[in-house]
Amino acid sequence: MKPNRRIALTVEYDGTHYKGFQLQNNKPTIQGELEEALKRLTQQSIRVRGASRTDSGAHALGQVVDFNVDSKLETEQFIRGLNFYLPKDIGIQSAHEVSEEFNARKHALTRIYRFNILNLPHQSPLKRYTHHWIKEVLDINIMRDAAKELVGSLDFRHIAANYPHEVNTTRIVKRWEIWREEETIIIESEANGFLRHQIRRVNSILVNIGKGKWQKDILHETLKTGFPLGWKPPSLPSKGLCLMKVTYPYNWQKVEHETY
Repeated sequence: MKPNRRIALTVEYDGTHYKGFQLQNNKPTIQGELEEALKRLTQQSIRVRGASRTDSGAHALGQVVDFNVDSKLETEQFIRGLNFYLPKDIGIQSAHEVSEEFNARKHALTRIYRFNILNLPHQSPLKRYTHHWIKEVLDINIMRDAAKELVGSLDFRHIAANYPHEVNTTRIVKRWEIWREEETIIIESEANGFLRHQIRRVNSILVNIGKGKWQKDILHETLKTGFPLGWKPPSLPSKGLCLMKVTYPYNWQKVEHETY
């Protein structure tokens, strides 16, 4: 049966109990749960494509996925049906029929990630799976100053996970912003894409700068020649990371067909 429609979904999830977005054999993943729910709803084996491959334990407020399906279900029925079959820590927020050329990953203009730091002398039980707890006082002004190094077209090879030399590790960073909301320090980054471990390692450097342990020029040095204190920078835990939004250069949510 040839798929004759392409559907795109906005997906929200708590990634605490999953080994990331991307499908893995015999391991719980967001993609695996979505595909299982689609199979139960449509009685078809459907492959889902995500805009961003979130890490194990990371969360999403605005992940975008697309898939082909041969079905007359209305988009609202996809929302209700999938939310019925999905576990409670994954939810469909919107569904739209899109053109058959739409590709949630390749057509994405930017991804926006937020890292949440609970900056209190004591831990919060309610935020233990969504915030990284740091009890030391952080100087966010010096962190902001250091983060200026991160904007532009930059090669993150010395920071991200190991990649073969033929792989392009340059990313175009639109912004890397830091601010405080009461007891939470938020680090939000937007780029055309992110490498594996890139965000959590960069933010680890920023945190150590904010603690006063490292000088702010260590970020510039790491980007240019490599991490001076070891092979790779340390990484913050993924539980503080959340994919907030995926942006596109056009309105992908336009519905092409309203009746069937």
